[in-house]
Amino acid sequence: MTQPVQPLADYGFFGPGTVTWKVWGHTTTPVTGLQRAVVVEELDPSLIAAVDATQANYDRPRTRYDRTVRYFATVAFGDSESVIKAADVLVKVHSKAIGTEPVSGNKYDANNPHSQLWILLTGWHSVLTAYEMYGGGKLTPEEENQYWEECAIAAEFQTCDPADVPRTSAGVRAYFDEMRPHLAVSEAARAMMDHLLNAKVVLPPAPWALKPVVELINLVLRAGTIATMPRWMRKLSGFDQPRAVDIAVRPVLKVAYGIVDRSPRLKLAVAQLIAPSVTQVAAPYILGIPAITDAVFTPEEARRRYGFVKPADAHHDLRAKQQQRVFGDGQAPSDEGLIESQAYLGSLA
Repeated sequence: MTQPVQPLADYGFFGPGTVTWKVWGHTTTPVTGLQRAVVVEELDPSLIAAVDATQANYDRPRTRYDRTVRYFATVAFGDSESVIKAADVLVKVHSKAIGTEPVSGNKYDANNPHSQLWILLTGWHSVLTAYEMYGGGKLTPEEENQYWEECAIAAEFQTCDPADVPRTSAGVRAYFDEMRPHLAVSEAARAMMDHLLNAKVVLPPAPWALKPVVELINLVLRAGTIATMPRWMRKLSGFDQPRAVDIAVRPVLKVAYGIVDRSPRLKLAVAQLIAPSVTQVAAPYILGIPAITDAVFTPEEARRRYGFVKPADAHHDLRAKQQQRVFGDGQAPSDEGLIESQAYLGSLA
């Protein structure tokens, strides 16, 4: 790193001792955890319609992944003001992700509470799954329940209702069981999932001599992510592998992640490689740099402090304008909010 890491103003909404820091702070998160999340998300027809319409995952995969990791890291480790501002601008960014889902003909809206709940829960569930399989091991029942209680806090920064977040592992399983009949795999979804299972798309270009190594790493990471998916999900998506591969990849990734996770500098280097803009958010946590104050806020306290409303109540005028442009006037949505978002979610370039 070329510049000293600056301490954050406060501990945001979680902080030391929380299960969120324990799980989200492991090296499994930015690699297998969030790769699994973005792959599984595509099973929602509305979400794949929104993602496929922009083609951003194909045109600028590194940037798109960087911004995804940056947002989740900000919620988990950022100071209160950074999280509140990122949550607010995300509503503006999502206001343009609207249209008509081509398979059903139904309208989709990325700010829809049900869509946001799907994104939230696939993210938190995927990160926990990767952690338990390749990282720190199984949480205790008490820790897992606390993890989902903390997930409900994270829901405050999206347009979904925190009351809809399951607070137990059984509740989470029930949520995915309820979602299962509504999931589908179109040609666009399968192509996107295959694309996102390719870790090379989010890595910087490698010298020619290292390409065989990168290919091997990619094969292992792809197998590791598929191994975290339940059989029904693999059957639905068409991405499966022999059980022997599931078994073989587990110790390889567990050892590799364990080595990286024990070295803060190496851990930070991996985070920078996967998501360069995440450094300013995650580096203080990774390097053990205390916040300026040890304050931890509730979302309501922070919104009052900085003058923001809940994401579900934010930017209704802009969202209405975008709806009119797309569904009323037949135009493309405006890009309002995108440039502004770079300060909080990472560069678009």
